[in-house]
Amino acid sequence: MKTPQILVLGFVLILSVALCWIVLPTQGQQSQRPNPFEARERANLAQPLEGIRTSEGIVDGLFPIQSTGVSTAGIREAATTFLALLSPEQRERTVFAVDDSEWRRWSNVDVGIYQRQGVSFREMSPAQREAARAFLAVSLSAKGLALTDAIRKTDQTLAEINDDFESFDEDAYFLTMMGTPSATDPWGWQLDGHHLVINYFVLGDQVVMTPSFFGGEPIRATSGKYAGNVMLQEEQDLGLALAQSLTEEQAKAAILSSRKTRENLEAGANQDNLVLDYKGVPVSTFSKEQRELLLELIALFVHNLPEGHAKVRMDEVKEHLEATWFAWVGERADDSVFYYRIHSPVVLIEFDHQRPVGTRRLHRSREVTRDHIHTIVRTPNGNDYGADLLKQHLEAHHH
Repeated sequence: MKTPQILVLGFVLILSVALCWIVLPTQGQQSQRPNPFEARERANLAQPLEGIRTSEGIVDGLFPIQSTGVSTAGIREAATTFLALLSPEQRERTVFAVDDSEWRRWSNVDVGIYQRQGVSFREMSPAQREAARAFLAVSLSAKGLALTDAIRKTDQTLAEINDDFESFDEDAYFLTMMGTPSATDPWGWQLDGHHLVINYFVLGDQVVMTPSFFGGEPIRATSGKYAGNVMLQEEQDLGLALAQSLTEEQAKAAILSSRKTRENLEAGANQDNLVLDYKGVPVSTFSKEQRELLLELIALFVHNLPEGHAKVRMDEVKEHLEATWFAWVGERADDSVFYYRIHSPVVLIEFDHQRPVGTRRLHRSREVTRDHIHTIVRTPNGNDYGADLLKQHLEAHHH
């Protein structure tokens, strides 16, 4: 072979190796590729939990340890039954200390993007599934349980739409337990999955069910295994009715923007120490009818708790009604897309219409749609995850 041919072949070989190095990174390089969700979580966990507050700081003394008179025995017994059915290996990755940072490790994104702890419905035996569902049923109201079921069904619909049964699955929802179920000591649990996150803290007969994320896409399933499945319509329609009831002067204060073009949710995952000032219209300007409409709207979110604890929570909300604000983004026509926020010293509720993500192939545009909804419920001023109650308990018992 002539020397020029050898040189050409050598050059081609070197170029091919170089291109492979550029286009096909090594396994080690792939594993080091940053995950934005994990990066945001690390940043959140690097900060001690203080809680969501305004720029004026945390308001102390809002959440005393006290008896509610509403029994939590059924919740405790159902949790104990579920835990007893787990294998030693499952318990090892499902049970954490009551003050573990696992409380703050959650996300509303799908399982293909974010790795979760605990035991999932995917891997549970029939007996474990039955016990887990019984546990959820006694912890939540019938409405709350139906909503969790509807959200899980949307993930099955997304799997069918996208032909992706790894990222989306009605059983890709994970349970973890913090502490040991007890009548006197603090404990709790977390359900974590796509569009569905519940943090549930128990101390004696007190319950805190925040942060709680409820969402879904598609909101209305028109095909597949769960065709006809629908959710979050009352929360949508009653919120719009309240916005439409505002006077011209109230609307001028409440509407932060008449254009709804993006995600407006503020207090989602990794926003445990969010500084969020009151915006919109103060409820102190509301008429009697508007106040009743607002309380009815708040109750839609609060009544995912069983009746007794929902009443305790609503009494807390009513106590601070004069210090509550209502904010709006979007128009107020019957078919508008929008965002609203209800914010007081003891509760933060957000409702947000989103752009299509899992249903992109069904939509001809990337504009915000009613077919994708995110909601979040938080307890400002330090009591998300029952953290303020836990702190008081540990201080009182010198732990």
